[in-house]
Amino acid sequence: MTLDSNPTSASPFGNIAAAATKAIPSAPAATFRRHGDKYIWGVYIALCLVSIIELYSASSREVASAGVYGPIVRHLSMLLAGFGIVWTLERMHYKWFYALAYVFVGFSVLLMVYITFFGDVINGARRSVTLGPLALQGAEFIKLSAVLAIAKIMGTSQKAKSIGVETRAVVISGIVIAIFCGLLLPQGLTNTILLTGIAGAMILIGGTEWKKVLMLAGVFALLMGCVGVYKLLGSSSDEKSAELTEAVVNTGGTESVAGARQGTWKKRLDRFFGDSIPKYEMEITAENRQEMLSYIAQANGGLIGVFPGNSRETARLPLAFSDYIYAIILEDVGFIGGTALLVLYLILLARAGMIAQRCHRAFPVILLMGLAVMIVLQALFHMAITTGTFPVSGQPLPLISKGGTSILITSIAFGMMLSVSRTAVQKGTTQQIKEELNALPEELRADNPVELK
Repeated sequence: MTLDSNPTSASPFGNIAAAATKAIPSAPAATFRRHGDKYIWGVYIALCLVSIIELYSASSREVASAGVYGPIVRHLSMLLAGFGIVWTLERMHYKWFYALAYVFVGFSVLLMVYITFFGDVINGARRSVTLGPLALQGAEFIKLSAVLAIAKIMGTSQKAKSIGVETRAVVISGIVIAIFCGLLLPQGLTNTILLTGIAGAMILIGGTEWKKVLMLAGVFALLMGCVGVYKLLGSSSDEKSAELTEAVVNTGGTESVAGARQGTWKKRLDRFFGDSIPKYEMEITAENRQEMLSYIAQANGGLIGVFPGNSRETARLPLAFSDYIYAIILEDVGFIGGTALLVLYLILLARAGMIAQRCHRAFPVILLMGLAVMIVLQALFHMAITTGTFPVSGQPLPLISKGGTSILITSIAFGMMLSVSRTAVQKGTTQQIKEELNALPEELRADNPVELK
């Protein structure tokens, strides 16, 4: 008995299998990179390492009350959870972020509305809601929601026969930004300005003509100017402002006092723009103590710093582990180390721009750049506030400051960026571009407005 060299031909079941195989179209599957961009991964890992070192250095107050390892263990657990988020999102295709964008937006809006009426009061404003061990900061969620919403609107509204975006997309984006700013304003002016900066950059990157960008900016400047004048006039009396601020101080910042935030804004702006005395000649008072101790920490760091763990001002500076952690970084590693950290954030933005120029579709590009701008612009705000370039306000340093929500949202942003860098075709062949188009729904096939031909 001889064996046939082709087993399928000797069996009826083999013939059926061969026929079924021929009936299935041999459409090539899109191939993705094994991992996301190595430079984005490098920035993420470097920021995590800086975060661990500097958070421990800046937590001497907590160490005194919670033990040596308490603060760092809690922070490490949040970073570990964040790493899990980054790894999971990197494995997803960017089209899922488009599909789930409005779900996240809806959750964020409902969260902000709930916080506005029932949230926990911190420093005279309702800013968060506590869920188990985590306090969810609505402002962080709404900033990421703005990036997702504008990326979806702009990415699906590109002109078919020319470079640019449809006018209706600019109008809808403006309405979305206005709604989000209205939700953010009661919690703080800085977050509102930051949101408008992120949104403005995304609208410009999305291919909007300059005249439309300037018109939208003019409308927002007028609206924010009117709101600002109204709020400040509502607390124009120095006596009234002092009473409101004192009321918040007396309650330990745990009770909402109507008009207190406006009074705080006015006093901070007056102090920032009105003081002609050099910072080093100012007397330390209850009102400027936080910022003055921050400047002392930076001066103590000098050019090369005192080395992590040797900070002198961390024991005196309130919120050294969050709103003023950059001051402790400058004290620990000096001007050189602080500049290196700034460059690290700028590398993230530059790398996102390089990837964006090589992609072929609009949505992943606008999403990628929006996420990079969100992280980097917030870092710049934090650094500018800490060094006295901007008026005093509370802004965490992304991925470095202590804070569960900030680490959570920044990790989501990094995960999405890595997903785009892994799954979006970059400078692909005709076949690769065709495969990507076939894998996408019709609304995601718009061409990249910033692609280098």
